[in-house]
Amino acid sequence: MVALVAERDAEALEAIYERYGKASYSLARRIVADETLAQDVVQEVFLSLWRDAHRFDAGRGTVATYLLSMTHHRAVDVVRREENLRRRRTGDDALEFEPDPKAGVEAEVLAAERRSEVRAALATLPAAQREALLLAYFGGYTQREVASLVGVPLGTVKTRMAAGMRKLRDALSEPGREEQRPWTRR
Repeated sequence: MVALVAERDAEALEAIYERYGKASYSLARRIVADETLAQDVVQEVFLSLWRDAHRFDAGRGTVATYLLSMTHHRAVDVVRREENLRRRRTGDDALEFEPDPKAGVEAEVLAAERRSEVRAALATLPAAQREALLLAYFGGYTQREVASLVGVPLGTVKTRMAAGMRKLRDALSEPGREEQRPWTRR
């Protein structure tokens, strides 16, 4: 079949896709943890097969092994690329704030002070906790996506975030002021 694809036989490519497309997508989805990105990975893999079918060597493995290996490598590349993009977005600029034009000067000053306090508190956290919190709260990722991006188990991300939040709460709590928590009753 791959030899036919090398000769630009679209039906052969379609047959290979029918046979291996679902497995490729499942693998990509597990790695990138995003439906759209997984679809893009699979599209790139099969486009690459169409362009470079002559690179397939049956002596080195099966078509399934070849395609799943390409899928794995492309998906890992996508995760790394996305991680780099989000790291750039979750630096100090992620904490930048556009003031509300309706807010008064006093409210803007208080908000600026609070942002400074949050930045300072974040800077005191261990790097792993800070990274998890920035990705989740300022990058918009779920804990599962953070685990995938950082390359650690989901439980580790949950532990890091919980510990980081406790440290932030302690660092940002004001003496003499009882914090309101939605899960407590008065």
